[in-house]
Amino acid sequence: MWHRESVVSTGEMTLSSLGLDIDPAIDASVSATLAAVEDALRENVASADPLVAEAARHLADAGGKRIRPILVAFGAQFGNSDADEIIAAANVVELTHLATLYHDDVMDEALVRRGAPSANARWGNSVAILVGDYLFARAADIAASLGPEAVHLQARTFARLVHGQIAETVGPRDSDPIEHYLHVIGEKTASLFATSARFGGLFSGAPAEYVEALAGYGETIGVAFQLSDDLLDIASESVQSGKTPGTDLREGVPTLPVLYALAGDDTDASAVRLRELLSAGPITDDALHAEALGLLRESAAMKKARETVRTYAEDARAQLAPLPDGEAKRAMAALCDFIADRTS
Repeated sequence: MWHRESVVSTGEMTLSSLGLDIDPAIDASVSATLAAVEDALRENVASADPLVAEAARHLADAGGKRIRPILVAFGAQFGNSDADEIIAAANVVELTHLATLYHDDVMDEALVRRGAPSANARWGNSVAILVGDYLFARAADIAASLGPEAVHLQARTFARLVHGQIAETVGPRDSDPIEHYLHVIGEKTASLFATSARFGGLFSGAPAEYVEALAGYGETIGVAFQLSDDLLDIASESVQSGKTPGTDLREGVPTLPVLYALAGDDTDASAVRLRELLSAGPITDDALHAEALGLLRESAAMKKARETVRTYAEDARAQLAPLPDGEAKRAMAALCDFIADRTS
C-alpha cells in the first residue's frame, strides 16, 4: 500500500502551526505559497463531468499537511520565491501524491481516508482507480506547461513510485527485510519529496548546485518523515498519527520497529514474547494487540528505530551544506529537528 500519513487541517496552515520555530518572514512566504497552492489545487481537480469533479475533490478537500508543497516552497527560497511556476510545480507533486492515495485505498480495501469515507467505499473501486488516473493526467498536463524537464522529472518520479509499490507488493524475496523496507520507502515516499524540493529550486531559478542539494535533502528527509510516521502509529496515545494507534500491527504491516524486533536476538522475557506475538502476523485479537503494542513501545527495537529516524534527519541536515546560510536554511534544518523529535 502507499504509506498513510498523519493529518492536520490545511485551513490556516503555517509552518509555526507544525511546531517549527522559524523566521516570521519565511513563515509568511511559505504560508502565502501554500494558500495559493490550495486555491490552484481546487481548480486543477475540476472536471466537466460532475461525478469525476466530486470524486476528484474528495481527498483534496479532506486536507493533509501538504508537506510536498511545503518542500517546493522551501526550495523556492533560494531563488525567486514569487515565480508563478512555483504554484504550478507544487500542484504537480501534490496531485501526484493524491492520485496514489486513491489507488492505495483500492489496494487496501480501505473504508476511511483522512477521517472521511474513502473514494472506493463511496463510489466503488473502478471509479476510485479512474479518478486516481485522472489526477495523474492532470499532474502531467500541468508539468507539460512547465516544460520538458518538468515532464521528465514527474514521469521518472512516477516510475519510482510504481517500482516501490511493486517491491512492497512482491515482498523482500531474497533480500534483507529491513533493507527492503527502507528501499520501498525510498521509492514510494522519498522520491516525491526529492522532486518537490528540486522543483522549488529549479523553478525559482536557483543555481544548479543549490537544486542538487535541495533534491538530496528532499530524498533523505522523505525517508525520515515516513519512518517517523510509522513510529507515530505505535508511539501515539491518541489519533495523532491520523489513524487508531497500532493500526499497522492489527493489519500485519511490518514497519521498522517490528522488523528490528523480529530480527533481534534478545533473550529477556519481554523481547521473546514480543517476537512470538509479531511472528504470528496480523494481531486482530484486542488483548493480544494491546499486549504487543505495549511491549513494542518499551522495546529496544523501538529505541533503535527512533535512532534510525534521527540518523536520517541528521543526514538530511548535512545535505543542506552547499546552501547559503540564512533563515531559509535554518527553517529546513528546523524541519529535520521536528521530524526527529516528533516520536520521542
